[in-house]
Amino acid sequence: MRAVRKARGGGYGAPMLLRGMRRWVVAGAVALAVVVLAGALPRGAAAEAPAAAVAPAQLRVEVLETLPHDPGAFTQGLVWHAGLLLESTGLPGRSSLREVEPNTGKVRRRVDLEEHFFGEGVALVGDRLIQLTWQHGVALVYDHFRFAETKRFTYEGEGWGLCWDGRDLVMSDGSSRLFFRDPETFALRRSVEVRLRGQPLARINELECVGGSVFANVWMTDEIVVIDAKDGTVTAVIDAAGLLTPVERARADVLNGIAHDPKSGDFYVTGKLWPKLFRVRFVPR
Repeated sequence: MRAVRKARGGGYGAPMLLRGMRRWVVAGAVALAVVVLAGALPRGAAAEAPAAAVAPAQLRVEVLETLPHDPGAFTQGLVWHAGLLLESTGLPGRSSLREVEPNTGKVRRRVDLEEHFFGEGVALVGDRLIQLTWQHGVALVYDHFRFAETKRFTYEGEGWGLCWDGRDLVMSDGSSRLFFRDPETFALRRSVEVRLRGQPLARINELECVGGSVFANVWMTDEIVVIDAKDGTVTAVIDAAGLLTPVERARADVLNGIAHDPKSGDFYVTGKLWPKLFRVRFVPR
């Protein structure tokens, strides 16, 4: 089960198992790493444009600020909105949806999920929050202002990451595919296979939509990949290793959680059971 595979990012993570741009950057790095959508494929079509084995840009994390984070939060999804973070956490009996002050780590509002649900990725669409669950095939829909559930969607397969690109909800399921869904009905519109140097890249986890790209954690690694949402090509690989001290890392789980502040261009990253949140930008290695 993914609670064991995932201790994952759409699950439980490796350290538990193993004890184991402000604006983006300079224009050159943007050109290397972020590819803007030229247009959408027809609805219902699977985008399988054969991708050449393109070498992705190599980036690293530059830490701008270190902030507190609840070390008991098994972070599965992270969204920036109006100076606050919206966070989805996982684990049976401990899953929640939270509104958090990034500078203090204080949880301003919280909704606990039913005990059998394992919370996963979350996205904000207008005044609605949509939160995935791992293996129950249920997406919970909340009124953002009231922080109260209003309806549910159902889907097949596992739910891992989720983000909103302004048109579609982009979803991952732990495979090498991204699924593009209607935000009103959750119906599948299309999908693409994520490819790194021409080869499928599996374990795509937590997602953040930025322009025509999708930033994604890769479960059980310290890497974030930047994916062209049109054809699935990985255009950049970001090395996010070394954010925690060895002692902190031994007590935490995997890197998971990416949020983007469109006003500053900064990103926020954290992980499952991490005691810290980092405001960062991504720069060439």
